[in-house]
Amino acid sequence: MNQPAPIQKQAIESVADIAGVNPLRDALVDAGLLIPTGVQGLFGRSGEFEHVVEALDALITRLGADQQAEVLRFPPAMSRPDFERSEYLKGFPQLAGTVHSFCGGEHEQQRVLQCLERGEDWTEYQKPTYVVFAPAACYPVYPVMARRGALPEEGRIVDAFSYCFRHEPSLDPTRMQLFRMREYIRFGTPEQIQAFRSEWIERGTRMIEMLELPNSIDLANDPFFGRGGKIVARSQREQNLKFELLIPIESDDRLTACLSFNYHMDHFGLLWGIKASDESVAHTGCVGFGLERLTLGLFRHHGFDIAKWPKTVCDVLWGHA
Repeated sequence: MNQPAPIQKQAIESVADIAGVNPLRDALVDAGLLIPTGVQGLFGRSGEFEHVVEALDALITRLGADQQAEVLRFPPAMSRPDFERSEYLKGFPQLAGTVHSFCGGEHEQQRVLQCLERGEDWTEYQKPTYVVFAPAACYPVYPVMARRGALPEEGRIVDAFSYCFRHEPSLDPTRMQLFRMREYIRFGTPEQIQAFRSEWIERGTRMIEMLELPNSIDLANDPFFGRGGKIVARSQREQNLKFELLIPIESDDRLTACLSFNYHMDHFGLLWGIKASDESVAHTGCVGFGLERLTLGLFRHHGFDIAKWPKTVCDVLWGHA
């Protein structure tokens, strides 16, 4: 079996910083599953890799078939005004990505071409547009729900899927800058959201166990920015607002979050004016599936040759086709 190169239990990040290597990434590239682009965290994917991603996406659909979720699909970008209103920059300015474009005339174009010829920086002639990369699949959904008025008594569940962007260049293949996220987003009362999250923690764990991947559930927090962010992160943990399903991927002693189970309380309800059926502020929550990370976990633990994966795993992924 074409297995990943052995990964030593060492401080891989420090080795990567010095030598520019990552054993798992290099093995995936050598196997042709990931195609490097010359930018850390930005990869092409092979047909075999996409075959697994598509199967995981279909498995998640089957797992959530009883949710009566409304399917919404957005491009991997959202409007800048909506992004600004989301307060993402307050918590995660280090991860945000904006879209810039050339907005000059012929004179400015000639300056750009001259800079290119001289190998100089030409980006000063790029100006921000009204388009921002979506940091999570759920972010474009909230303003849509707000515009619809009060929720029905049973609340709503939305099925969202998109490429997402987070600016965190890394040699670790599990920390891609552009990656796909599948989410179920729940809108309703606190009781509805907490019941939804508990249900999906059980469903998500069952899914990963069906795929025969080692896993654990742990309390977590988001990577809030700065000293003030540490206080917010501590509060998030103290209130048990975020749990993650962790899988060892890069090495046996480094766990990677592949699923997240989040209770936002009334945060997005207040920001967007989303109302429950009784006109109180709606609460929200979501379960997110990192499709690239789950795919990497499958290759890491079952080998790089899909034909040699356990039949039980293949039946889960492709047996219902």
